[in-house]
Amino acid sequence: MTATTARSADPLHDTPALALTNPPFVVDAPGRGIIPTVSAHIATLPMLYDLAHQSLEQISPLVQRQFLAGSQTTFVKWIVKKGGVFALHHHIYEQITWITEGRCEVYSQGKMFVMTAGTVLIIPPNVPHEFVCTEDTIDIDFFAPARQDWLEGRASAAATTSPHIP
Repeated sequence: MTATTARSADPLHDTPALALTNPPFVVDAPGRGIIPTVSAHIATLPMLYDLAHQSLEQISPLVQRQFLAGSQTTFVKWIVKKGGVFALHHHIYEQITWITEGRCEVYSQGKMFVMTAGTVLIIPPNVPHEFVCTEDTIDIDFFAPARQDWLEGRASAAATTSPHIP
């Protein structure tokens, strides 16, 4: 596999994220993907990553994550063992959560949302929420704007084990 390193998405461990920039992953395609009135003004390319080769961060005994930060969004893959908890919290970020494997109960505003493989939950900014994974789970999250708090090294809600707050 041919890859080069890009800006690290994991400043806590300073492990570079691998950006796939060479064949067979990225090859020339003359005339394709170009809008002349736009392309002439943009001097950047999309970045392709292989998530399987991103660093895996142990957040708590039951929760691991991999994340990539763009300029306006953050993508994260959570690998959660049964019993993993994201304590009650809120943040300024809009969060879109997609459960691809497993099951989680999400508590917010006096309601319980049961998430299973294939379900998606959109959590508006500043809305309190808590996740309890009742099975081994793969959770894909998108945050907007980008998670500046994580880039600055602040802990995830999964790193705290504070008790349930009624």
